[in-house]
Amino acid sequence: MKTSPLQRRAERRARNQSLVDLNLVSLIDVFTILIFFLLSSATEVQTLPSAGAVKLPAARSEQAPRPALELVVSPTQILLQGRPVASVADALAGPELIAPLQAALAAAVAVAAGGSAPAPQAVTLLGDKDIPYHLLRRILRTCAAAQLAEVSFAVRPKDEA
Repeated sequence: MKTSPLQRRAERRARNQSLVDLNLVSLIDVFTILIFFLLSSATEVQTLPSAGAVKLPAARSEQAPRPALELVVSPTQILLQGRPVASVADALAGPELIAPLQAALAAAVAVAAGGSAPAPQAVTLLGDKDIPYHLLRRILRTCAAAQLAEVSFAVRPKDEA
């Protein structure tokens, strides 16, 4: 049985026609909702950067962290704004005030005061839960000597059990 050229053309057209019909309107709606959700949820979460070696103590706290200088005390190093300032061994062996930390704190306050933002008068201390108390006392005295008397301690949330 012979087919006419018109029938062959109709068969070719049916064979080559795309079977996928993509509705872009609903896809754009889904992406819009996804972007809105990500933007709204990202603004509510406040986290403090923490070095991997620092194990924060657990406590209950309802206060959110405020913008402040970040002072990280790991078992081996003291870091201010992510930069190493002094080693823990040197801080424990030296005098009561930790001179490199005091100089770094004074420099950080001077840099912040030189900009358009007000100078930070607070420090957030991210201290390992196993650091000795006399090191913590030296760090607090050094902060006070650098005119930073408001110190906040960062903690991880305690499980509600």
